[in-house]
Amino acid sequence: MTDAPQTVLIAGYSGRSLAASARRAGYHPLVVDGYGDTDTREIAADARALPSAIRTGFRKGSLLKALDELAQSAASPPVGLVLAAGFEDNPDLIAALAERYPLLGCGAGTVRATKDPAAFFPLLESLGIVHPETRTTPPENGKGWLSKRIGGSGGTHVAVCRERVAGVPGRYYQRLVEGVPVSMLGVVSGQRAAFAFTRQWPDAMPRRPFRYGGAAGSIDVDADLEARMIDIGLDLTRSLSLVGLVSLDFVVAGDTPWLIEVNPRPGASLDVLDDDGGTLFKAHVAACNGDDPTDVLAAEWKPTSRAVAYVYADSGPLTVPAIDWPAWTSDRPQAGTLIAQHRPVATVHAPAGDLGSALTLLRERLGDLAAMLYPHSQR
Repeated sequence: MTDAPQTVLIAGYSGRSLAASARRAGYHPLVVDGYGDTDTREIAADARALPSAIRTGFRKGSLLKALDELAQSAASPPVGLVLAAGFEDNPDLIAALAERYPLLGCGAGTVRATKDPAAFFPLLESLGIVHPETRTTPPENGKGWLSKRIGGSGGTHVAVCRERVAGVPGRYYQRLVEGVPVSMLGVVSGQRAAFAFTRQWPDAMPRRPFRYGGAAGSIDVDADLEARMIDIGLDLTRSLSLVGLVSLDFVVAGDTPWLIEVNPRPGASLDVLDDDGGTLFKAHVAACNGDDPTDVLAAEWKPTSRAVAYVYADSGPLTVPAIDWPAWTSDRPQAGTLIAQHRPVATVHAPAGDLGSALTLLRERLGDLAAMLYPHSQR
């Protein structure tokens, strides 16, 4: 008689990336997310979809009901709950979830401190961390400023301010810094930490120039720049009690890394930097259990050059056709799903022997998938 496999709960707007990493790591993932994509359901040992979460955010009652159903029907008690994007604006919900299940990731207090601009940016000031001028009230003249939703993710919440800015509840304002976007993924536990870097880029839409487009990595960073960014990561890990997989987003201007935000959760870089053994998920669990994640990474992590990007429904509202999805896609919606214009449709992956080849292959595949989804479009 064999022992039942370990199960783990995963919740977020999209649970596919975490579920895939958990499955590669040997876990049986139990997923609650907003999309219920076909490949997520194939990867998961069991899954529930809450489509309303995409529009209104997760609600405590329906989310706990779905998680409880999964936990009760699981082959073994879940080892914990991992949260993806979808909770940064609701730390009270994170606290409620942590009362029910062991939380494998940053707690409510950490998320609140990280995502409240009135607390986070003064902390950066006190630590001497370079960051753009940021304020919770609108500037007198909006030229050169961005408006961001508190707790937002994915870049669509970032808008370019008009010259005259009306204050909107739940938003803050940050001066635009021109430079190269670089994301630093960390697996952290106290001062035990490992970091890797990806280059990210936007896929602009009207008045939303920072909508997430994709990421590629891992990339090499100048040694001095890398050391300073890692020092920032370690300072904030200690000050904010970060744990597990997190990411820090920078804009590098010249030789200066400007810190834009910290995401206290696994992020989009997981698709880029994880390996065939799900080593980043293993290291995340180790860190959250108080073990040294660098031991796991040193023994097992085998990253490859990879580029990943979203395909959006930018050619118009899309009724997803019944296509034979290529193996290099993920987040595949069911045929017949109606996707509004400018919303994400699927994710395209392009591994290769080197980063340049990965980016070239990614562009080809993005075009190929768009042609499959919009066969009559004059793209």
